[in-house]
Amino acid sequence: MTAGSGEDTIPDVDLRDHLHQMESKVRKLRDARGAHNEQAKRFADQRNSIQSQYKEHREKVDFALAEVKAVRAEQNLHKERRDAIQAQIRDLIGQAKSQRGDADTKKSATFEFNKLSSEVDTMERIYETRGGMSPKKEKETIEKIKNMRRRMKELEPEIAELQMIKVDLSNRDEAIATLKAEADLAHKQFIECLEKAKGMSKEMKELFSHRDFLKGEQQRFHNEFVGCKEKADEVHQKIVELMKEVNETRDKLKMAREERESWITDHNASVMKEMKTGAEDSKVAESMVDHLLSAGNLTFGGTMSGDRGGLSAKRTQSQKKKGMRRVDMTASRGRK
Repeated sequence: MTAGSGEDTIPDVDLRDHLHQMESKVRKLRDARGAHNEQAKRFADQRNSIQSQYKEHREKVDFALAEVKAVRAEQNLHKERRDAIQAQIRDLIGQAKSQRGDADTKKSATFEFNKLSSEVDTMERIYETRGGMSPKKEKETIEKIKNMRRRMKELEPEIAELQMIKVDLSNRDEAIATLKAEADLAHKQFIECLEKAKGMSKEMKELFSHRDFLKGEQQRFHNEFVGCKEKADEVHQKIVELMKEVNETRDKLKMAREERESWITDHNASVMKEMKTGAEDSKVAESMVDHLLSAGNLTFGGTMSGDRGGLSAKRTQSQKKKGMRRVDMTASRGRK
């Protein structure tokens, strides 16, 4: 039986060795998976740190962009004002050269506004200083001034938008000189804004460069994080597949152990059955009881006190008989 058990355990030994090898491999794979996850966590922390820096830097970039836009808007405003004043100057110079020009010649809003303003001032001065006007002429003058002011009111939004310079057209040379000075000032302010914007553009370039660097680092750490997680997932999949084989091997060992235990139990029961005596065998005992019952001579338990008296009386009678036999034998010998 010992030799047979040794032969039966040889496959179990192979299974155990194989199981230990697989369990060792599973432990190594779990360590590798844990290492990948730890590395992924480090990359994630670095990525999150870069993200925080990127958010702070982006606020700086947005603030700087807002400043640049404000400077550019001011620059455009000075440019538009300069161009509008220069257009006024061209209108005045054109008017001087054309000897008042044709009535149908289209003039700029600024020229028309300045002309109306000059005419209104002249008419009001005449109306206030010159006397002897007839009621009809006075009424016509007042009506004409009202119409001119109404037209000036219509032109004011356009003039305000272009920031035109109001000048007195009664003295064109002085008006042109005033407009040139204003145009030069607007051009100077335009150049200042342009230079300021150029200086800010250098700073913006550095801000954009650092922003791109942070964005690239953020993406790089994120890619490293994703790569480590993918490796960890691959190792985890191998662990899952290997654990299936480990569980199958464990089930095989469990079945083999249960089979051996069942075989040993059955074998011991068989040996015990063969080694039983008649008294220990219930079937033999029942057969003997049935035989004695059929024979009518069956006593259960030990002897009682009455049984002991009967036994002693039988012993006395037996001894008397033996004594009588001895006397008879002696008398017979004497007679001979």
